Amino acid sequence: MTSTIIHGIRSLVTNEAALGQPHDPLGAVEDAALVVEGDRVVWAGREADAPAADAAHDVEGRAVVPGFVDSHSHLVYAGDRTQEFNARMSGRPYSAGGIRTTVAATRDASDEALSATLARHIREALRQGTTTLETKSGYGLTVPQEARAVRIAAALTDEVTYLGAHIVAPEYADDPDAYVAEVTGPMLDACAPYARWVDVFCEKGAFDGDQARAVLTAGRARGLEPRVHANQLSYGPGVQLAVELGAASADHCTHLTGEDVDALGQGDTVATLLPGCEFSTRAEYPDARRLLDAGATVALSTDCNPGSSFTSSVPFCVAIAVREMGMTPDEAVWAATAGGARALRRTDVGRLGPGAYADFAVLDAPSHVHLAYRPGVPLVTDVWRRGVRTV
Repeated sequence: MTSTIIHGIRSLVTNEAALGQPHDPLGAVEDAALVVEGDRVVWAGREADAPAADAAHDVEGRAVVPGFVDSHSHLVYAGDRTQEFNARMSGRPYSAGGIRTTVAATRDASDEALSATLARHIREALRQGTTTLETKSGYGLTVPQEARAVRIAAALTDEVTYLGAHIVAPEYADDPDAYVAEVTGPMLDACAPYARWVDVFCEKGAFDGDQARAVLTAGRARGLEPRVHANQLSYGPGVQLAVELGAASADHCTHLTGEDVDALGQGDTVATLLPGCEFSTRAEYPDARRLLDAGATVALSTDCNPGSSFTSSVPFCVAIAVREMGMTPDEAVWAATAGGARALRRTDVGRLGPGAYADFAVLDAPSHVHLAYRPGVPLVTDVWRRGVRTV
């Protein structure tokens, strides 16, 4: 198997604490190199100490970071919600009900159109350094529609979430409990073979705590791991439910009580923050500092969707998190890489140590700090995924 040394790295973020200075969770190495063999990293450290390799690639003094891990997106969809966004920017508040617009368009779209849209967004995210991307169903809300959504997603990404419980389907508006029975019965049966995760929007206007519990426990009984849309629009039971059930992540976490923060700080559930959503809805940003100081594990993701956060740019979210949410540049980069991996319970991505996938982004900058320092600038110049230079 051919090995390649990536050298000339001014600053390398490994997320391997043992490789960096004491008390540096980024495991940052200056004047560094990586050795890649096949699709894996086999060595990382100072270039002066690097082993020989069969081939070489010089990044000419640029910084290298692990590929971003976007653990929350909604990309099996059709239609456009430009008018809704325009109205919101003109003063109309955001609510969960706008999802129904996308549901109608998605139901009318062909499999080919949905697959093409998902593939386009995956390519768009890859160009910005995202090498691992989770996406969800949730815009079909019938058994055949949700089943085709997870099937289409599974053909293009390893991280697929069944979100039949996004909102109550229009046909069940007067009987939401009957819809929960559909979600936990025939719809789950049809979707489970294609998904790894089960999710629920636990929020006013969507599903209450009891309904969310029913969805998550049914999914877990079918072998799907739980994650929760929690506490986005208001205070509610979502975070506590996520921690109680051992969910991999509680996503949004905008409105948290002290008890919610303590639960996340003491448990294994990752708090996944989605600043693109607050940016696009003019809502209050979550307080990342409060969570970090309580000992919670924090991830940053895009929530890319056509309604409330139509961005696929993790660097943009890093910049917002630093400017608006109390995170340091180091914390934000860790959250967008290793944090996202934790939210997906992955150890093979989000880091650049031996055994990890050779997924990384080369920045046209000497340091990862430039991701926040130069917001909006397309700093990602090269992306390697599974040991192959793809961008």
